[in-house]
Amino acid sequence: MEQSAQQARQLEQLAPSPAPGGASSFAAFGLPGFNGPGPGPAPAPEPRPILELEGEEYEDELDGLGDWVDDFLLPVYGAEVTTAAPWCPRWQEHDGVVAWLHALWLAYQQHKDPEAGLAGMFVWHRDFLIHAMAAVRAPGGPLSACMTSPDRPTHRLLPGPPPSARTQETTSAQAPESEPDEPQSGPVL
Repeated sequence: MEQSAQQARQLEQLAPSPAPGGASSFAAFGLPGFNGPGPGPAPAPEPRPILELEGEEYEDELDGLGDWVDDFLLPVYGAEVTTAAPWCPRWQEHDGVVAWLHALWLAYQQHKDPEAGLAGMFVWHRDFLIHAMAAVRAPGGPLSACMTSPDRPTHRLLPGPPPSARTQETTSAQAPESEPDEPQSGPVL
């Protein structure tokens, strides 16, 4: 590693002129000490799934997502509302839909970036858009109890599956023991 750094220093001295912007021609290789004057760009923040956010942070992210869904996604890719492709005007209340659309939005932001290359948006369409919209708008998906006709806007949250037997056993084991005079109830099924 030291030998590589020494060779880079020698090549830097032999280079005819500095790279545009004063950055080292070796900055792209990530060699320490060769990134030119001043600190490099700050790393991008780590994206977090929206359902891991809380409070104002969640609300701000949901507002940005809502703008993207209403202003871009639905007008371009919304398609007709049918029983085969339901939608919900209150989609923000469906956690599963929020999670899917947020992941789709993050992928969109990544793939529209110039660094994604000329095929970035094609990759987004092929690998993300089609799959996410099919999952969100599936006839048996998270919106299946909501609007299936534009003339009849409806919204209904479907109940999720009950907790697993393991969770129920843990909960009943942690419950305070009953008085000896009280009859014991049977196991939770």
